[in-house]
Amino acid sequence: MSVPQVQPFEDAPPGAATPVKGYLHVPENRSGDALVLTHGAGSNCNAPLLVALANAFCAIGLMVLRCDLPFRQLRPHGPPRDEAERDQLGLRRAVELLRAQPQVHGRVFLGGHSYGGRQGTMLAASEPALADGLLLLSYPLHPPRSPQQLRTAHFPQLRTPALFVHGTRDGFGTIKEMKAALKLIPPRTQLLAIESAGHELITPRNRATLPQAITAAFTNFVDI
Repeated sequence: MSVPQVQPFEDAPPGAATPVKGYLHVPENRSGDALVLTHGAGSNCNAPLLVALANAFCAIGLMVLRCDLPFRQLRPHGPPRDEAERDQLGLRRAVELLRAQPQVHGRVFLGGHSYGGRQGTMLAASEPALADGLLLLSYPLHPPRSPQQLRTAHFPQLRTPALFVHGTRDGFGTIKEMKAALKLIPPRTQLLAIESAGHELITPRNRATLPQAITAAFTNFVDI
């Protein structure tokens, strides 16, 4: 198992509309593949779930860029304010920067928790060639207690294989609702249900095992 090196990462050239800022996890034994990983609406790239997953993926050879979305770079707290388009541009730039790393000569995957994952799917729906696979953690299928407000209008346009990881107690969508929604996506999908987990996915009970469970499911899904 490789030992990751974690180093600050920032790309903010003068006049850049979408700077990229976060942490780069560099594996000792590299597979050549890489993953961009980002956060939800109320968090940042230092969320415990993202740190644990970045370390776990890096330990099996993937370079991981764990980054803050543009809205979070502007404000340390609070949700995004109609900034979806800018956040998607930030994700696109993050993928481009990671793909340009000399150690990356294989596939680049795009992953995100909740809002970050949703923006990733919307970006992938409009730019199918951008990422080689999606890792979607707690996709916010609808607002809590508002199951009629589905966030799936772009699902039929997706052309990127996607693994969804979802807690059985997630108020943003039940497992049954998620299974129905995934039928709207033309390419291959898979749903990994995490028992007794809510929207944050990680709990004191599963903290030691969840990162490995997700990395194992994703590596099998994309055949790493």
